[in-house]
Amino acid sequence: MPSGAPFVMDEYPEDGATSLGPTPFEAFTASIAACSAYDVMVVMAKKRQKVTSYRVEIEGDRGPSGVYPRPYTNLRLRHVLVGEGLDEAAVAQAVRLSDEKYCSCIATLRESPPVESVFEIHEAAGAGTGP
Repeated sequence: MPSGAPFVMDEYPEDGATSLGPTPFEAFTASIAACSAYDVMVVMAKKRQKVTSYRVEIEGDRGPSGVYPRPYTNLRLRHVLVGEGLDEAAVAQAVRLSDEKYCSCIATLRESPPVESVFEIHEAAGAGTGP
């Protein structure tokens, strides 16, 4: 990652993994939820709305198991906010602005950008040298 921050991902134990981190798809959906949540909180702060607790729940529908690839065919985000006297119109506007204007993750999904894969091979240090 450009930041250099470590990020551990894993798979489910039934797939032979240790569950030390989220699966790639869990990380994918968490990124969407986090990006949207950040936007909503910025807008709510600008509107001087006091949010004391906030979470985003994300769920989606995927293609049938055993058929690959299995992309999401639908995603749903549920924003759950707790606060003192939260204005419903302010929350609705914050969620709408994130969804339609600010969230780069959601915008990327809507754009369906082309994906190009390349690879490099590097020789391991000390490999390939004679006796």
